[in-house]
Amino acid sequence: MHSKPTWFARFAQQIARVTGRPIAFTLAVLAILVWGATGPLFGFSDTWQLVINTATTIITFIMVFVIQNTQNRDTIAMQIKLDELIRVTQSANNELLDLEELDDRTLEALRQDYERMAQEIPHHHARRRGKKSPKR
Repeated sequence: MHSKPTWFARFAQQIARVTGRPIAFTLAVLAILVWGATGPLFGFSDTWQLVINTATTIITFIMVFVIQNTQNRDTIAMQIKLDELIRVTQSANNELLDLEELDDRTLEALRQDYERMAQEIPHHHARRRGKKSPKR
């Protein structure tokens, strides 16, 4: 039932871990400072300016991964909390504890299963049509 993540998913996760560290940001800032300091040496030429354009593109690319790393960390923390709630709930389906490790196709199949289950709940249909569900 569990499929191994794609090579790209593993690669992106590793890059996010590396670039999400403070040293990566420090190195990016240091590179900009070095570039600025070398301006007079190169007469503020077009080539010198092209260097900053390239550098800022790289920094922007890195920042995407920094942001992704933050989101990953938040998602993992939330997932652990949800996993604990599922684990301690006796009627919960424990197979749901590691959904984040599944491939997209398996996740979509599970989503469709739960959508189908939701459609089978009588009050779900009434709520969707704007009617109030009967009180229990």
